[in-house]
Amino acid sequence: MNPFLSSSRTTIVLISSLTFQSLKQFSSTTSAKPTKWNSPTNTIITHPILVALESCTSMLQLKQIQAHMTKTSLITHTFPVSRVLAFCALSDAGDINYAHLLFSQLQNPNTYIWNTMIRGYSKAKMGHVGFLYFCEMVQQGVEMDSRSIVFALKACEQFLGVLEGKSVHCVIWKMGFVYALLVQNGLVHFYGLRGCLGLARQVFDEISDRDVVSWTSMIDGYSEHNWSDEALRLFDSMLMYGNAEPNEVTMIAVLSACTQKEDLRLGKTCHEYVKTRNVTCSLNLMNSILDMYVKCGCLDSARGIFDTMGARDVFSWTTMVNGYAKSGELELARTLFNEMPERNVVSWNAMIAGYSQNNQPKEALKLFHLMLEAEFVPMENTLVCVLSACGQLGCLDFGHWIHRNFIGTKHSKMSLIVANAFIDMYAKCGVIHEAAKVFNDMPERNLVSWNSMIAAYASHGHAKQALIVFEQMMSEKFKPDDITFVGVLSACSHGGLVAEGREYFQNMKRKYGIEPKREHYACMIDSLGRVGLLEDAYELITKMPMEPSAAAWGALVHGCRIHGNVELAKMAAPRLLELDPEDSGTYVLLANACAKGRRWDDVRMARSTMRERRVKKIPGCSKIEVEGKFHEFLAGDESHLQSEGIYKALDQIFVISELEDCKEYF
Repeated sequence: MNPFLSSSRTTIVLISSLTFQSLKQFSSTTSAKPTKWNSPTNTIITHPILVALESCTSMLQLKQIQAHMTKTSLITHTFPVSRVLAFCALSDAGDINYAHLLFSQLQNPNTYIWNTMIRGYSKAKMGHVGFLYFCEMVQQGVEMDSRSIVFALKACEQFLGVLEGKSVHCVIWKMGFVYALLVQNGLVHFYGLRGCLGLARQVFDEISDRDVVSWTSMIDGYSEHNWSDEALRLFDSMLMYGNAEPNEVTMIAVLSACTQKEDLRLGKTCHEYVKTRNVTCSLNLMNSILDMYVKCGCLDSARGIFDTMGARDVFSWTTMVNGYAKSGELELARTLFNEMPERNVVSWNAMIAGYSQNNQPKEALKLFHLMLEAEFVPMENTLVCVLSACGQLGCLDFGHWIHRNFIGTKHSKMSLIVANAFIDMYAKCGVIHEAAKVFNDMPERNLVSWNSMIAAYASHGHAKQALIVFEQMMSEKFKPDDITFVGVLSACSHGGLVAEGREYFQNMKRKYGIEPKREHYACMIDSLGRVGLLEDAYELITKMPMEPSAAAWGALVHGCRIHGNVELAKMAAPRLLELDPEDSGTYVLLANACAKGRRWDDVRMARSTMRERRVKKIPGCSKIEVEGKFHEFLAGDESHLQSEGIYKALDQIFVISELEDCKEYF
């Protein structure tokens, strides 16, 4: 016997009783406004008590009406009791537990009443109980209709797997509903929702007379699971067959597919179709069109639509804020953000992410503080963006505060994406042991975790430890990518491990099938240059299969400065200046290389060229965090309110250090 069909009515009563407390959140005894609860369309109601029932707005009113129905014996008739039960199960002001108590008193509930209970439990997010009611219908041989099947499939949507839905599909075959259009559409929707697109398409292809729901369910299934090409091909077929006109739901699914492909031309075509065919332009459809233009990078068109929208919701505003923020137009994004009539956590996250990803970490942290003051609970992505800002600023104390307040107490465990963000933040703040602790405590890791830890060790000069982590990664069967090898080669460069670096570089393509990119060549040139193998470095840069990057030429000039190779520096520096003529660091690097070789004429020439081109040296900058506030100092800066005292303290430190030097001398 099918285990999903072996429950009994006793089981239903038991499970419903056990879930009594959890269902309280769905109960209500008062309601401020009328609620729609599946009022019948084909039945003319004239009885005054039933008329009052149809306009009922609360459980208190319902119980008063039921008491009168009991007194007059009206409650003993099937239709009146079905209306009472429907209000309890389906109304927003209803009480599913009360519906269950009422159902348990009925001797011979009809199909409509069974269907109402299945539907009611699904509405109450208790689909597993609704599914048990369906199983009991099967076991008792209760007469079903197509709606029974559809409501059962809706209940199955609340299970994690697909097995329960497949068991309903078996019942469909046994009960002869396999060619009922309503049931077929329900199966296409269920399988599409679960990602079983092959099964969904099989059912879809068996539908002889498809309606708009059939087409839309299949297109939406493809779109939801990123099968955008299949979704668009099916939409073309829908238009070609012409037996069903696309509606607003169809167009939302099609526009989603265009957005996934970032196909602006096709998206514009769909927008034009909506306008010319007079498709109902609901707010959801307009939001989909807006989202398509934003994600396809056409912000001007998106803004034009946004400005002409008759109604907007928080999604409309957030879409525009996110579009401007991601494109780096932060002032426009912030203006819209400030004008929003209401915000949600996604709105805050979009603006914070915009600042963090566009190198404005201070603004990101300021906005995060405002978000907390507004009593919004940050989502996972918000914390990732804030931790990135902390890493950019070296704001260790605030990063620690986030760790304590949002991970230690408010989450049972640190998610993978947040753990990776903490590794990156701690590494950039110079606390490598904290990064390692987070990494070692992770119950599961992905490639980003390994890459972050390798890069962290490499950037702190722990070359051998970085390579040990790489070998551990390989032993756990993770496949490295090009980012992995940037970390590995960087570690070899910083650690002076030239032979190891060469071996890893050669193995990239030979062993791991990864074609070296500009970043990998730059790492190797830096590695060779640091140990004085400048001719090898120059040979490598001239044999690159692509144009060398500024980083590669810069690494070569840096190696020349270290080892005093002025001639090679003078050959490499012009190539570097071609790529970035406004970079003052290049001129300084060349001048220092010439000074190292005591080529004073060349030093003067480098500085003269810098003046002629009006390139100004970017002053050195340092930051310090004191009691949660950041203080920034430029070279020779006197703008700080306490600059006089700071310089006096520095003078005292210099005097003390000179005295210490004198003690050592004598």
